[in-house]
Amino acid sequence: MPYGYLGQNQPNQTVSNSGVFSITDVAELQSQGKLGGSLELIDSQTVTGVSVIDFLDIKEDEYDVHLIKVSATGGNNASSTATSVRLYENGVLETASVYKYAFRRAGQGATDVQSTANSQIGTITETYNSTDASGGQMYFYNLGNASRYSMSYKHSNNQIGANWRDEFGCGILPQTSKVDGIRLYSSVTYDNVTATLYGIKQI
Repeated sequence: MPYGYLGQNQPNQTVSNSGVFSITDVAELQSQGKLGGSLELIDSQTVTGVSVIDFLDIKEDEYDVHLIKVSATGGNNASSTATSVRLYENGVLETASVYKYAFRRAGQGATDVQSTANSQIGTITETYNSTDASGGQMYFYNLGNASRYSMSYKHSNNQIGANWRDEFGCGILPQTSKVDGIRLYSSVTYDNVTATLYGIKQI
């Protein structure tokens, strides 16, 4: 059926228009799973007093794109903390220096950062003092596809004392493997950190 355009009931309109949908159109498309809700919540965790957050049911067979969002503070002590990321391959955490990443740091300490042999695919957030705050997100691609490399793209905004630092870039696990889990980890314990995992619905 053609979906309408609000205000289309004019004598001179001779073709259907799929621009702005009516309430009836929206309800019907939502019931078919064809409108809205492209971000679908898989899991959300808020933690304190631990240094690891595991997502072990990522529905990798259902989604080929995932998104993790993290909001963080500087931890339980006055030292730096970064939310780093490792991947599980068929239930086994990959900790070897096989990941590669590159990102641009703007603002405080602006520079380019890269590694061709690292034990993590990148960092989502970074703080330097217990009062700092940061927020970031990382997209993941092809995690459940055993014939492709797993890739990521991140963007974060980090408080560094009185300054701010913006980072964006990409990472890759250059191995053809099925990734079925994601680990976030820090060198110090988290203090009221929330991490939320979404699947991106393909419409």
